Amino acid sequence: MIQRNEANLHINWQKELANVVTCPRTLLEMLGLSSMADEKDLKARALFPVRVPVPFIKKMRYGDINDPLLLQVMPRHQEFIAKTGFDKDPLKEQNNAQPGLLHKYKSRVLVMFKTGCAVNCRYCFRRHFPYQENQLNKRSLIAALDYIKSDANINEVILSGGDPLMAKDDAISWFMDELEQLPQIKRMRIHSRLPVVIPSRVTDQLCERFAKSPLKIVFINHINHGNEIDDDFKVAMQKLKKVGVTLLNQAVLLKDVNDTSEAQVALSEALFDADVLPYYLYLLDKVEGASHFDINESQARKIMAEMLIALPGFLVPKLMREIGGQKSKTPIDLKLL
Repeated sequence: MIQRNEANLHINWQKELANVVTCPRTLLEMLGLSSMADEKDLKARALFPVRVPVPFIKKMRYGDINDPLLLQVMPRHQEFIAKTGFDKDPLKEQNNAQPGLLHKYKSRVLVMFKTGCAVNCRYCFRRHFPYQENQLNKRSLIAALDYIKSDANINEVILSGGDPLMAKDDAISWFMDELEQLPQIKRMRIHSRLPVVIPSRVTDQLCERFAKSPLKIVFINHINHGNEIDDDFKVAMQKLKKVGVTLLNQAVLLKDVNDTSEAQVALSEALFDADVLPYYLYLLDKVEGASHFDINESQARKIMAEMLIALPGFLVPKLMREIGGQKSKTPIDLKLL
């Protein structure tokens, strides 16, 4: 694994974003795994595009076909399995309030600020989402702001996608300017995988804009395994912490990736070393093509029970499931052990 220091985070993140692997055979070649290529797996690329930036590949273990980071992005033939209970819209999001805007919960509204991602994770619950119908330009973002302004119950705006940090700093700053004019808005939350995939995305300009905002800024990372966290990510988190951003993480329980208490304890410890608090640990959203990542609730409860023994309470995330159409996320009852 290549480590870099703070000076390296001044690398142009857009150039790193362009340095991406889209062919699964190339990905395996880079990891010394050419002989492990399976044509049945490679064909699954047609179901959902492969996209893996080189900085993320460098965190993978060379020569290990079972590397937990590789398993998250490598297409598998199991994606062709049509399993009962798994569908294209597991969270019932595709009949949204208006294009690019989801209003599932009373006080929060989610804006699909950018519909692209830096990395395509094979378990993504939006892998079938009609992003082409939900791409937002300035006009539609103004319409989203009008919607937010019209509902006094909304006090928090979530920037999601895709990945909102695929947008340039100027675009984010403009949207913040507009949000800050709405008196009912207290918080802006950003859900992003970019800082762990391309840490250079956390620019000085972005941090300076956060520092000036009267809004409380909450940053939700999406990290599933401790191996994703390196020195560059820690530097990026320090930059955000210094300007008062609250740093949290949500993860997904994934079979063969992080489905042991040892992996989860190591993730929580690595997160806290980077000044990030574990927030949610989700059971898999039952999206078509990802059933091979699923584990059952009883196994998840067992993992959580072992985590409660191994970790202080503040490092134990909440075990949750999201059910489409529900007015909140659903906690998993650990008393059923």
